[in-house]
Amino acid sequence: MTSPRREARIRLDALAGNVELLRRTVAPSRLMAVVKADAYGHGAVPVARAAVDAGADWLGVADLDEALALREAGIAAPILAWLHAGSPDFGVAVARGVDVGVSTAAQLEAAAAAGATVHLKLDTGLSRNGIAPEDAPRLFARAAELERAGRLRVRGLMSHLSGTSPQEDAAQLDRFASAVAAARAAGLDPELRHLAASLAALTEPDARLDLVRVGIALYGVAPDAAVDAAALGLRPVMELVTEVAAVRRVPAGAGVSYGFTHRTAGDTTLALVPLGYADGIPRHASGRAEVAIDGVRYPQVGRIAMDQFVVDVGDAEVRVGDEVIVWGDPAEGVPGAVDWADAAGTIGYEIVTRVGRRVERVPV
Repeated sequence: MTSPRREARIRLDALAGNVELLRRTVAPSRLMAVVKADAYGHGAVPVARAAVDAGADWLGVADLDEALALREAGIAAPILAWLHAGSPDFGVAVARGVDVGVSTAAQLEAAAAAGATVHLKLDTGLSRNGIAPEDAPRLFARAAELERAGRLRVRGLMSHLSGTSPQEDAAQLDRFASAVAAARAAGLDPELRHLAASLAALTEPDARLDLVRVGIALYGVAPDAAVDAAALGLRPVMELVTEVAAVRRVPAGAGVSYGFTHRTAGDTTLALVPLGYADGIPRHASGRAEVAIDGVRYPQVGRIAMDQFVVDVGDAEVRVGDEVIVWGDPAEGVPGAVDWADAAGTIGYEIVTRVGRRVERVPV
């Protein structure tokens, strides 16, 4: 092999364990495993298969292309896709048995033209996509009319919480309950009501309803700083691994990487790690993160570059080719994705989803 080893090891046993734990936690609600954005950077097809095998009832994706890729891979589980272009053609969704989220009157008519099965998405306060409260009565009446005519099926009603505070989430839950009542008064009888994503699924039992849409928790990453994923029994699924590409002994005062934002305090050994921001390593974490080499954690120093960064290993006998764990399971003594998120001033979601295409996903 001529290129440096860059691997994201995807621990499918950890994923299966997380699915099983989450199913027990939210029961009797059903569980949707959200595998959008290439399963949050983990590889959609192997993750979707493992999640379904472990008991996930549904799969969730953002758009139809993601859903169709799962169908092409032979995955037959129920799938919901909820983010669409302004004038979608839902014929392919019907042909491949994919449910679609509907957020506008135009999308509702497109769904009727194709004979789709839909989940009406309601804006309960997040101010993103979703049927606006003032438009909901008219759309509920139209959806009921189309369903009676056999032109579409309304399987679900859905919304999304902001996670701002328990009080804000409770207010959204109340708005959602009122919308469900209005939909039923208009003649709809949805099988599924779903509102909770990872945070609410773990912390707000009243929000679980008929189905929860679990994304980041599935991958063993906490959805919020207030949640201790490890204490709940969730295990990180991704382990980002590479190898030492070069080793250099330098004297005190040596500048490291661009801009010499770091100078060595004394004689020391620097190890070069062949990953950079092109691979998803956050540049904002420069000088604040750690990696593990041979079971020992060492500080990253200097600016993170596009393809590489530097680690100060002191007097340790680190060699070219030694394995570097950038992040993995903190229970094993290595940094976690959330550690890197804290170093970069961001969230664990961003750390795992931004891992670049040069990094091979290796299911293990």
